Amino acid sequence: MKVVETFISINGEGTRAGELAVFVRFQGCNLRCSYCDTMWANEPSCPYEEQTPQDIDAAIRATGVKNVTLTGGEPLLQKELPELLALLLRDDALRVEIETNGAVSLAPFCGENRPVFTMDYKLPSSGMERGMIAENFSLLEMDDTVKFVSGSREDLERAAEIMENYDLTRRCHVYLSPVFGSIEPADMVQFLAERRMNDVRLQIQMHKVIWDPDKRGV
Repeated sequence: MKVVETFISINGEGTRAGELAVFVRFQGCNLRCSYCDTMWANEPSCPYEEQTPQDIDAAIRATGVKNVTLTGGEPLLQKELPELLALLLRDDALRVEIETNGAVSLAPFCGENRPVFTMDYKLPSSGMERGMIAENFSLLEMDDTVKFVSGSREDLERAAEIMENYDLTRRCHVYLSPVFGSIEPADMVQFLAERRMNDVRLQIQMHKVIWDPDKRGV
């Protein structure tokens, strides 16, 4: 498996924001979003270390950290991911989350013993909405999250439409997150208030507030 970096930090977003987590970042992605903040990890020339699922499982368990975030790039593109998940999920010692871009089917990873998914829906400003797989919505459960990264009013309008069409707040957690530097969070709060969008959460990327927004390994 193509591992770019492994590190311990806090979850900067999601339902466990602020909690300690061990991150494994994989190389490669099937999208190129306009605002991507890990584009460096998506490039074919990005250095990586080939690790087996057994190597990764052992490294994670050695940290003593319970929250595990598999990210990228796009982790679902790793061919050996099912084997890694089988190792990580073999007991209740770890809480495993996969951050996925919405452009890979969740179906192969939704067996009886499954991870938690934080799935993006790419809005117009990303330039990648055409890649979204709407069938993934039907596979989400209450512990999962759909995240709408928004950079404009148009993005917010589209997010609201998707939430309503798929009844997302009854299906899973739903978050709005600003494209860093492109939209004022206060404007997003106003949008939530105008639409009376109950059960939708605004979330700032905490790690970009604590550290330099371009800092890696945090």
